[in-house]
Amino acid sequence: MSAFQPVDEQSFDAEVLQSSLPVLLEFGAPWCGPCKRIEPLLEQLGQKWAGRVRLAHVNVDECAGLVASYGVMSVPTVILFAGGQEKVRLNGLQPLENLIAKFEPHL
Repeated sequence: MSAFQPVDEQSFDAEVLQSSLPVLLEFGAPWCGPCKRIEPLLEQLGQKWAGRVRLAHVNVDECAGLVASYGVMSVPTVILFAGGQEKVRLNGLQPLENLIAKFEPHL
């Protein structure tokens, strides 16, 4: 079972913007090789930061509205939302150390 909560246009506000915890949201796709490689790294962060962050996923093939709203130009794109606001965005496959350095200060 995936650690990622699937999110779409209907659930985005409740699951991401209104979340009491910060949300690491991955915009990705099933056909995306780099997405498959970054997801285990994000799952590690979800375990490391248990109780401090939630993991969520948007399938870009099914959620064109969210892709356009957030200006997602490539996958994977990972955005940290906290308090209903975008705090940090990373594009492309990143090493674990970069993910920690960019996201942890905002938790």
